[in-house]
Amino acid sequence: MSFQLRREEVLDGEQLSAMLAESPARAAQAILLAAGEGEVEAQALLGQILLDGQGIAQDQALALRWFGIAAGQGHLMARNMLGRCHEHGWGCSADAAIAAQHYRIAAEAGQDWAMYNFANLLATGRGVAVDHLQALTLYQRAAELGHAKSMNLLGRYLEEGQVCPPDPVAAREWYRRSAEGGDFRGQFSFAAVLADEGRIDQAVDWLEKALAGGNLNFLRVASQALVSAVDPRIQALAGRYALRCQEPSP
Repeated sequence: MSFQLRREEVLDGEQLSAMLAESPARAAQAILLAAGEGEVEAQALLGQILLDGQGIAQDQALALRWFGIAAGQGHLMARNMLGRCHEHGWGCSADAAIAAQHYRIAAEAGQDWAMYNFANLLATGRGVAVDHLQALTLYQRAAELGHAKSMNLLGRYLEEGQVCPPDPVAAREWYRRSAEGGDFRGQFSFAAVLADEGRIDQAVDWLEKALAGGNLNFLRVASQALVSAVDPRIQALAGRYALRCQEPSP
């Protein structure tokens, strides 16, 4: 029996993910067909698989084009991905100012990832003037929508009292929610709070989770931070974090 996919199945996220895992090339063909017929969700997905090289030859310039087509039809994640492409130079020259424009459009329309990405530029002054108050506002909006990475950064602002009154209780709650939402930086932040409270076993559990999910840059910085921990059980994790940095990429 030939492998076939109805268009409505192409546009179903769970079925698409399963199909991409089972047969990426066939899924890519179905997405390509639907995108060519004007299906905006498929156009955005085509941009993503071209960017990732999933089931189709990687082509960042073509990914940028499809993100632009989908964004032109009002697809907010595609607009956010246009920002990502311009921020990182995927298929174009890196230009944080152009990235900020795309993030802002999607953020103002309520897209949580765009809020987070635009806030990151505002917090660091890349492509826009530094504006911590606006960054904080965007992190909070995204956090309230359930964005785990924004929860962690909102917690950081609240903990440090930057452009807002310090509120360690609220910071702890946002760290907890970020950690439970799967963000490795949130897991690390929540572990630090738990360690300060003397809940070392729980802190170690969250540090283990952060170790499993963290990227290379995070692991490098985290391993250095753990060296100065008071508790020897947490100090011992510094070496494991450092070892993970030396593992070859998959």
